Amino acid sequence: MRLTLGIGLVAAVLSTATTLPAAAADMAKDYPSRPIRLLVPNGPGSSVDTLTRIVSNKLTDVVGQQIVVDNRAGAGGLIGMEIAKDANPDGYTIIAATTAASTIAIHLLKKPPFDPVRDYDPVTQFAETPNVLVVTKSLPVNSTKELIDYCKAKQGKVNMASAGVGSQSHLAGAYFLQSAKFPSLHVPYKGGGASSASLVSGESQWSLIPAAAAMRHVNAGRMRAIAHSLPQRTPLLPNVPTIAETIPGFEYSGWQGFFMPKGTPKAVIEKLRQAVVKTVTMPDVKKALGVQATEVELKGPEEFRKLVAASSEKHAKLIKTIGLKAQ
Repeated sequence: MRLTLGIGLVAAVLSTATTLPAAAADMAKDYPSRPIRLLVPNGPGSSVDTLTRIVSNKLTDVVGQQIVVDNRAGAGGLIGMEIAKDANPDGYTIIAATTAASTIAIHLLKKPPFDPVRDYDPVTQFAETPNVLVVTKSLPVNSTKELIDYCKAKQGKVNMASAGVGSQSHLAGAYFLQSAKFPSLHVPYKGGGASSASLVSGESQWSLIPAAAAMRHVNAGRMRAIAHSLPQRTPLLPNVPTIAETIPGFEYSGWQGFFMPKGTPKAVIEKLRQAVVKTVTMPDVKKALGVQATEVELKGPEEFRKLVAASSEKHAKLIKTIGLKAQ
């Protein structure tokens, strides 16, 4: 009797092991069969939202189903990332993964709610974006050196806007302040849209923000770009010098890609990856990203996972170096 039950159990296990990959393959074959939610852990008008929508609008056509953007901003992206972590891994939730939300804010907490490497399945990186040093139009400065001298003369009574504590603009700005050794008052806002609006209105005087958040305002004449964070000049910002020309060695840029909830079938992830690659290599999508001074940069799941791990390690060290404390 025991032998019979044992053989039956083994047979059931083997049957299940054989059935699961086949079921996943069948799922991928029909995927997607309904609209897909795209979680964005940042608010409307932010750089992440801007780049995500450029890609998602065309991705809808490629996959043949509506991609529904769901903005869940707050806590430097932590709120949206935690919601994404707990989502059903059925292929119908995509996560807009970024430098800040994935690998910065967690190091400002003593008990992070997620691990960016272990708690998600990476799909692909699709973009690399410099940060742009921007000033409000009324500020009488036109270069990195002039901004530093101006802030020193005002003895720190100049506002540096950020998208919130733990945001990419917060860390980029703090790193810039430390590297250039000048004082300024950090004013965190609730998201990139609000931060940019403060510069447009003159409530804040400067910020170091992702290019996608900056360029639509710069191109419209609502704020002025005086430098960027890449190590060398780029054709995407032909008339903008590097911060490194004033502060040798300064470099601080960001990446963006897509995650899916942990446990999503690999066949589904691969099908989505192929769709994203097809989308971002379309000439009109590349052009739209280029207008935001963003380059297409493609990495597969494992290469992307390594990038996320390296980014997390880098920011843990940087946060410690500039003296930000975990809460």
